[in-house]
Amino acid sequence: MAKAKVKDITSSKASSKNKKNEKAEVDNIKKGLKSKKKEVDFDENIKVSIEKKLHALYSLQLIDSQIDKIRIIRGELPLEVQDLEDEIAGLGTRIENFKKENETLEKSIQEKNSSISNSKSLMEKYEDQRMNVRNNREYDSLTKEIEFQNLEIQLCEKRIKEYTISLDNKKIDVDSSQQLFDERKKDLEVKNSELKDITAETEKEEKTLEIKSEKNQKFIEERLLAAYKRIRINARNGLAVVLVERDACGGCFNKIPPQRHLDIRMHKKIIVCEYCGRILVDNGIKEYVDENFNI
Repeated sequence: MAKAKVKDITSSKASSKNKKNEKAEVDNIKKGLKSKKKEVDFDENIKVSIEKKLHALYSLQLIDSQIDKIRIIRGELPLEVQDLEDEIAGLGTRIENFKKENETLEKSIQEKNSSISNSKSLMEKYEDQRMNVRNNREYDSLTKEIEFQNLEIQLCEKRIKEYTISLDNKKIDVDSSQQLFDERKKDLEVKNSELKDITAETEKEEKTLEIKSEKNQKFIEERLLAAYKRIRINARNGLAVVLVERDACGGCFNKIPPQRHLDIRMHKKIIVCEYCGRILVDNGIKEYVDENFNI
């Protein structure tokens, strides 16, 4: 009887121990499941966060590309207007300089004519004096003075001829410059009118897009936004975010490895092209933005 009692007590203790072990195992399993659930939730949160960033980046790229198109459409006109304004200013300065040169030439011609008149008066005076000379010495002296004044007249006439030719050429330059000035002024009026019309048509749309762009930028962290802007500046076509098309980068068209392509489709991290540095997105991001963003 005593042995039976001892056996029952031992059996009871063993059973109790087994139950405790089973309970501990169940608790460990529950803890493990909770831990795994937390890991899954954490991973899912990362995925959603990266996806949102990719959505914001791709939509921002679409908006900025539209703004670029608007600026390209009217981008050449302001440059043309500026070039015309500079050319007109240059022509105006050239015409003023020609006119000043003409005034100087006309003044010089008047001075030479005045010198000729003065020399002729002196020649007449010396001629009269020569008629009344008392000796050969006075006669020779007056003759030399007359010859000198005659040379002065010839020199003045030569200079007048030169100045007249220059004046005629300058007048031709003034006329041609004035004609070109008038033509360029008409061209400027046309270009200004075109620029005004295009600006009126696109200004409202551009402002709306700029507001959308600023709103999208708020969903992107500062570091990533700075990288996006830097890539846009360096990219010739202003594309910082591009689609993967036919397993290749939509910016530089280099082939993307299969594993990298899989990472892009997983949306768990920002993937950039190893060749051109552009941010890569797949059709899933594009379709979501097309359906949910009014761009």
